[in-house]
Amino acid sequence: MFATVLVANRGEIAVRIIRTLRRLGVRSVAVYTEDELAGGAPPRHVRDADAAVRLPRGGYLDAEAIVDAALRTGAEAVHPGYGFLAENAGFARRCAQAGLVFVGPPPEAIEAMGDKIRAKATVAAAGVPVLPGGAEPDDDLAEAARRIGFPVLVKPSAGGGGKGMLLVRSAEELPAALESARRTAQGAFGDGTLLVERYLDRPRHIEIQVLADAHGSVVHLGERECSLQRRHQKIVEEAPSPLLDPETRARMGAAAVEAARAAGYAGAGTVEFIAHATGSGVEFFFLEMNTRLQVEHPVTEAVAGIDLVEAQLRVAAGEPLWFTQDEVRLTGHAIEARVYAEDPARGFLPTGGTVLVLREPEAEGVRVDSGLLPGTVVGTGFDPMLAKVIAHGPDRAEALRRLDAALAATTVLGVPTNVAYLRSLLADPAVVAGDLDTGLAERHVPAPAPRDDALAAAALLLHDRPAGTDPWDIPDGWRIGERAWTRYRLRDGEAAVEVRVRGLATAAEVAVGDGAAVPARLLGRGGDEVTVELGGIARRYAWARDGDVLWLGAGGAAWRFEFAGERRERAAGRAGGGAVRSPMPGTVLLVKVAEGERVTRGQPLVIVEAMKMEHVVTAPIDGVVTELPARAGRAVELDALLAVVEPEEERP
Repeated sequence: MFATVLVANRGEIAVRIIRTLRRLGVRSVAVYTEDELAGGAPPRHVRDADAAVRLPRGGYLDAEAIVDAALRTGAEAVHPGYGFLAENAGFARRCAQAGLVFVGPPPEAIEAMGDKIRAKATVAAAGVPVLPGGAEPDDDLAEAARRIGFPVLVKPSAGGGGKGMLLVRSAEELPAALESARRTAQGAFGDGTLLVERYLDRPRHIEIQVLADAHGSVVHLGERECSLQRRHQKIVEEAPSPLLDPETRARMGAAAVEAARAAGYAGAGTVEFIAHATGSGVEFFFLEMNTRLQVEHPVTEAVAGIDLVEAQLRVAAGEPLWFTQDEVRLTGHAIEARVYAEDPARGFLPTGGTVLVLREPEAEGVRVDSGLLPGTVVGTGFDPMLAKVIAHGPDRAEALRRLDAALAATTVLGVPTNVAYLRSLLADPAVVAGDLDTGLAERHVPAPAPRDDALAAAALLLHDRPAGTDPWDIPDGWRIGERAWTRYRLRDGEAAVEVRVRGLATAAEVAVGDGAAVPARLLGRGGDEVTVELGGIARRYAWARDGDVLWLGAGGAAWRFEFAGERRERAAGRAGGGAVRSPMPGTVLLVKVAEGERVTRGQPLVIVEAMKMEHVVTAPIDGVVTELPARAGRAVELDALLAVVEPEEERP
């Protein structure tokens, strides 16, 4: 085993790798960037490591800087986690040239499986079923799409994680999809080569975890169901799949092992399949092989009882696998939910901010992989995944119950997240029944978290005054006769609600909007927790104040209320219907129009990128672009003015 390992990643995966290194008695070295010090304290993975090195401007993608950091700190091996460097054959070779062990497969295997076109040819030759399609440079993609029939999936040949993948339902949509996918692929992977594949309606995404050593042994550890996705990004994963019977599981496992053998694989990897039920059973096709540790690996660890990071390290150190396929035992059921910095109310667009309050669950059968700490600044330059909550139980129903309880006990204030959405999705009848497909999460429309109680609690907190305050300043509404109402205007997103309070915060009445007044009082307030009784029912909230914003959290939901008068404009420019504002904090990737240009409603104006997601901002009306402050490469805040479009008849 190695004495020192450098972890060439950040966030929750770096924390998780360091945890295993610590257990094995291996010294860990972290890397970080200047941007990660924005909160004034080192990020969690730096705090947890034995040593850390600040990277120069190139950051985590600067292979030379990472190799230099490893050499300077006496590391013998580099673990890339997952991401760009984990599937970069050039980086693996550079590590070898420097005398460092790359904790991952051989460069030749990365190349064979990293290119989707080559990967399909490799596994097809080994007898693994593949989807029909076409690929550059040999095929004309428009002709290939027409041949296999719409809808089709457009995919970058390089890379993974769903980046650049687009569903195209007609020939008319194809040119724009190819342009977008090629731009994403070139930017993310340095290779704009694309392919198209047959699209299966309501398919299931099932993957097989494989382990291989350098001595010829290859085993699989069963499957993971990863069908719950948004924009081709997984959000909930489980093991085993509710779809597979033992015979199909064995066939898929054998196919994955053959795919790994065909690639000359060593280490931990994942063979992904697309599957659907037919009248005679389950049909499955090879999608791709991810030559790295997967985000969802904890569910396999839970049911197989094997630490996959430890397995990676032992294989990289030259050790043989310590078990055979016949010795693999899968026990119980595990489900993982990914916590993202995104706002479901804004179409799941990326968010950011500073973590003001953090609560992570601790319970039987529950594991949390997290890169968060109180004070962590979540910017838009990295992936939006913040943490993973994993639950393991004796069966699927118990795993679902434990995961829901764990998410209910998860609180993140200061950064909007998808935790409440995850609870809603897990309660969907189709999810409970195990009737999954890759479009289910997109179709699921969650009911908004009830907010009237939270509004009442927020108003009471604003109404409260510490003991010893001048009694004439206490807003209790005292008058000769009936007490008067104190009014608070709270804004939740775009909606503003008036909440009326009268009496002391410890013995009050509260009316939300046009609703009737109900008895309310603060029962306790200490630190970042408050207990509020409303209509005779007491509820406990986490809370935090950030200037004119009050955050409340309970049951996995979080509310952000602005309360200082009317919302201020966040950027200069017109406020009319022709103003075009950024729907998320991020960076302007592309400006597609010029000032003075005539545009039509729905025409793309600006492309904003944040957390590896592109968002096309379109013209709200027909007219002329009269202002265009957006500039490619410029960082923008939420609601920053990007352009102004005026109707031609209104122009002077």
